Amino acid sequence: MRSFKVLIACILLWSTQAAADNPVVEMKTSVGTLRFELFADKAPKTVANFLQYVNEGTYAGTQFHRVIPDFMIQGGGFDREFRQKPTRPPVENEAGNRLKNEVGTLAMARTSNPHSATIQFFINVANNAALDFREPSTAGFGYAVFGKVTQGMDVVMRIARTPTGPGGPFRSDVPQQAVIIESVTQISDNK
Repeated sequence: MRSFKVLIACILLWSTQAAADNPVVEMKTSVGTLRFELFADKAPKTVANFLQYVNEGTYAGTQFHRVIPDFMIQGGGFDREFRQKPTRPPVENEAGNRLKNEVGTLAMARTSNPHSATIQFFINVANNAALDFREPSTAGFGYAVFGKVTQGMDVVMRIARTPTGPGGPFRSDVPQQAVIIESVTQISDNK
């Protein structure tokens, strides 16, 4: 029995340490500040891709351009005038990492091609099991979760309740008062 307790204690210590080693980023928006833990231990390619955009300052001045209450808020790809930000090559979809698209998780946006994610991301404001990995096929790949909100969920929900309509090239779901990402800064790393 004692060895079982020691084993459980070691597992808990390891999982706490793994979480402590994950990078943390802070996102300042026009409606408040968010903080994310990035799961480099579960989605290393996705986190590296995101952090490269963060460290280059690419997200500064972009907007949350797609807001759907009870679903998600999406941003990172368009500036204030709806000009698309330049991107690097797509990152391999890591949705098979067993992380779920649950409230407060950060995931990569993509096209119908499972391996097309580049710069855009979304924050789930509902439990979106339909977006989870089921199988390695076009229909079943899902959307790669790579982080979670650790501070500022009230800001996320405020954005999710923003009135929307048409804007730029989009017919709907665009906040009528722009929600701007002012900066994203890496405040800790996994070294």
